[in-house]
Amino acid sequence: MASYQKLIENRWRLAGTAAAVVATTVAGGVAWASSTADPAPTPSPSASPSTPSTTPDKPGERGGPGHRGMLGLGGALHGEFVVKKDDGTYQTVATQRGEVTAVSTESLTVKSEDGYSRTYTLTEDTLVNAARDGIDDVKTGNTVMVTAVVADGKATATSVNDGTVREAAREKWGFGRGPR
Repeated sequence: MASYQKLIENRWRLAGTAAAVVATTVAGGVAWASSTADPAPTPSPSASPSTPSTTPDKPGERGGPGHRGMLGLGGALHGEFVVKKDDGTYQTVATQRGEVTAVSTESLTVKSEDGYSRTYTLTEDTLVNAARDGIDDVKTGNTVMVTAVVADGKATATSVNDGTVREAAREKWGFGRGPR
């Protein structure tokens, strides 16, 4: 048990050292970039949109570009995009983060905070990241992140990540609280 505690202490010491190296490198890069910047930048030919605020709406929630936020994709609530498959064809992929409003072994309905709602078909190939019993552990009211393939207007979930169940497990086992 003592060796396990020593391993934990060394892990945090190593993480702190790595964070200090990263912070120093970033600060040096910023200082170098600002010292070599062109004092008279050329104006852009097109107007640039205003930058959205990256301040989170809720304490403890990260958001904005570069952050995965709670359950992924820079704080995105929902969206669709097209990807090229290995065989050269294309497929539409949908993602959504929100609250489960209905769940069964065949389907899952999710509503995002902006009111968008979608029902996803679940198959035996759908990967469910929840607790031991998979989709049976996903409950109405839980916060999930769904990734799906869309064909002919029908969304079939490829993965469901239940953030509510995962956060409860982290708390139960003492992860995510930092060094003790």
